[in-house]
Amino acid sequence: MDSINSRSGKDTHRLLMLGALMLLLCRQTCLADLMADLALPHEGRSMRVTSTAKIGPDGKYDPNGEPDPDSNRDNSNVAPGGKKVLMDVQGPGVITHIWMTFLGPEPHPWAKEGSANHQEMLLRMYWDGRKRPAVEAPVGDFFANSFGKRSEVISLPVAVEDADSYNCFWHMPFRKSARVEVLNQSEKPISLLYYNIDWVKKTRIGEDTPYFYAQYRQEYPVENGKDYVILDTKGKGHYVGTVLSVRTRSPAWFGEGDEKIYIDGEKKASIWGTGTEDYFLSAWGLKTTATPFFGVPYFDQWGIVGGHTSAYRWHIADPIVFNTGIKVTFEHYGWMSPDENPEYKSHSWNEREDDYSSVAFWYQKGEPTFQARAPHGRERTLACLDRIIPAREYAGKQHHGRGSAVVQSLGFYPEGHLFYKPEQREDAWVEIPFEVEKKEPQRLLLVMTRSYDYGMYQAYLNGVKLGEVMDLYSPETSTREYHLLDFWPDPGKYTLRLECVGKNSSAAGYYVGIESVRLRQRRPRVHKYGHDADKDWRKNPILYR
Repeated sequence: MDSINSRSGKDTHRLLMLGALMLLLCRQTCLADLMADLALPHEGRSMRVTSTAKIGPDGKYDPNGEPDPDSNRDNSNVAPGGKKVLMDVQGPGVITHIWMTFLGPEPHPWAKEGSANHQEMLLRMYWDGRKRPAVEAPVGDFFANSFGKRSEVISLPVAVEDADSYNCFWHMPFRKSARVEVLNQSEKPISLLYYNIDWVKKTRIGEDTPYFYAQYRQEYPVENGKDYVILDTKGKGHYVGTVLSVRTRSPAWFGEGDEKIYIDGEKKASIWGTGTEDYFLSAWGLKTTATPFFGVPYFDQWGIVGGHTSAYRWHIADPIVFNTGIKVTFEHYGWMSPDENPEYKSHSWNEREDDYSSVAFWYQKGEPTFQARAPHGRERTLACLDRIIPAREYAGKQHHGRGSAVVQSLGFYPEGHLFYKPEQREDAWVEIPFEVEKKEPQRLLLVMTRSYDYGMYQAYLNGVKLGEVMDLYSPETSTREYHLLDFWPDPGKYTLRLECVGKNSSAAGYYVGIESVRLRQRRPRVHKYGHDADKDWRKNPILYR
């Protein structure tokens, strides 16, 4: 594998998604309503605020000046700790569309040290001069892009085409003023920020018109004995959307917990669901998908420790109406491995301790009473669970069999991976040593590359065979975690060995790419219960799923 494959497969997938989207839209009555509304008279005057280059009478840059016909510098950078005001206008009016884009976090010729990711960028919106923002969420999460990862979203109110053009079509009315700003809470700059905000200037906004709100919150991890709270506010309004993001801290499926929605101060939830995936209108689990009203933009791997899932659910055709208040919560129950269960059993109804974050979207008259606030960007970043042994440090001849090994850079491995290129199956192997200093519960895994010319490999730890053969063939180049073992390693020296056992019939070679060997933390209760502390992993290697 000497280069990454073309994007033709991704483009085909995108076209299929768009086709499915149009098919679904045609079946929705709301599309007919939208088209019918176009034939009605519209009051007001269309306006736009934009990042386009502007100059004053002296020919110098002036944010309040006229567009510069001789300049294409329609973007700006925001320094670490800085703030960019995108919009500050007088009302009454309604924001109808927001578009923005900026460089991704990876190094770029125009940002050689990289840039802030969208989880580190905080979006705030203020209506009518109020001190507390009505919208407060990381830019990414507001656009259903979680974990600081760029994902394509194709839905009705939010669209992130090709994972880099951020659009929303929520209508946001205001009476006196509207202010939209982005805070850079990263140690790197926001680079090449472009934006357009479309709004309609009105002569009046009706007294019964509610304001638009969106609020982020998180629990790393969720609190035992309490359901996770998405929103809790008093007042009159309607709930219109949820973005929920979960990083699993235990093996197996996290999403057996129900949504429980309390309307108008009731003590027992009158809206009680049947499971997390059911709330997001899927079934039997979640997988990457996109529809106008629900979807899963990011889902990496099923049932692993450290898996990531983000999902959105827009209540557009079915807003949840409340008159005096609403509380939206999720149970955090699911399957769990026996070594995390006090009775050493595996069943579906365990209170899990995963990492949750969310954005609630709703309309409400007046000001909400929800007390949640978004923490600083460094607190929103999920802590690394791993002790990382970089494979690139073991490219020497003593660490591999026949063939050559180099350190190769890829887009998803900025510092490179170990790329081993045997010409044949015989005597093709790679070894990566590491040392353990303390006996504690760990999960052993590999971060590996998959591609069109990669082989099939079997893993061994100190000569003990682990798991099944790993088929590293993929028509497109990608990265994947391969989980091998849950164990309590004694202090000492270890060697992870991969032996080539052949190749997929579609594969063009026997190559292998390894980013790292990792020892991942298990939940504290694994140590507390200690079910496997005295077991010999060499005699019975276990991987909990």
